[in-house]
Amino acid sequence: MKKLLGIFVFLLFLYVCILIATNPARWANNHFNLGQRIGLSGILCLGAGLLIITGGVDLSIGSVVGLCAVVFCWLVLRLQVWVPESVPEGLVDSMGTWILPFLIFSLATLGVLAVAGLVGFFNGILVTYVRVQAFVVTLCGLFLYRGVARFLAGDEIPRIAGSVADLNEFFTGEFLEVPIYLWLLLVLFAITSVFLHLTIFGRYFYAIGSNERAARYSGIGVDFYKVLAYVLCSGFAGIYAVMHVIHFNSVVPSETGSFLELYAIAGAVLGGCSLRGGEGSTVGMIIGATILVLLPNLTNMWGIRSELEPTVVGGALLICAVIDELLRRWRAGRG
Repeated sequence: MKKLLGIFVFLLFLYVCILIATNPARWANNHFNLGQRIGLSGILCLGAGLLIITGGVDLSIGSVVGLCAVVFCWLVLRLQVWVPESVPEGLVDSMGTWILPFLIFSLATLGVLAVAGLVGFFNGILVTYVRVQAFVVTLCGLFLYRGVARFLAGDEIPRIAGSVADLNEFFTGEFLEVPIYLWLLLVLFAITSVFLHLTIFGRYFYAIGSNERAARYSGIGVDFYKVLAYVLCSGFAGIYAVMHVIHFNSVVPSETGSFLELYAIAGAVLGGCSLRGGEGSTVGMIIGATILVLLPNLTNMWGIRSELEPTVVGGALLICAVIDELLRRWRAGRG
């Protein structure tokens, strides 16, 4: 709780700095844009945080995003042809203007989640049953999934903008003056919070991360839940990929998702998840994701050159990590 309080105070400090640096006439627009970015970034941090709590790590998140984005484009473009041909003509004519696009979007999203789940299952099986180190498995996956994405797309940018124009209009909109992406994150946050903090499965995640051997001796199906953590992590990456395509109307197979794994892990760790496992909360993950969004925005407000933005973000994260370690040693010394 003390750790959450510290990063929350840091978050408030960043927010106040942004308010001071922002022209009052642009407050509403800046807040809306920040809300959209937090909504997108938070999705990845939730997935990475769940895995980190079990003591795992996934360096292939960015490549999974790229692969799932390409798969989503591939499915949408083909379903636009297949679905009208497979549905009776009279039924197509009787459908509303939004029903057919919604059906195509739903089927494509289910396909993406299936692919993401298979990727997570593959990673988890190699880590748990084959006993290959998670770092090695996911680092290899970083290259493997990126190559598959480029192969499926023919290393070309899919022409998807026209196909997701209506979806883009909806998801880039707002409800009760809150961005739709932020509403989506809140829904995922609520579901993840219930799973992690209010169910026995979440307690298993913490037990495995705290002491895997003790969890195994106590009868917990350690391998099963570790595989589940990898599946969930990749599943969140799949959701992010769909939202990325809709938001940007484009996918670059060789670049989409690059370095996102680092931001996802950094956000979760900044929010209180320990890379040793067994620590973390969904509230902290959201706070960490928010800080990672506010920091670049603040550097832009202060006129810091864009080339130095990664340096500012990395420096801030390093300072937080050092302070956290010093506080940990201080508390251990007092105990």
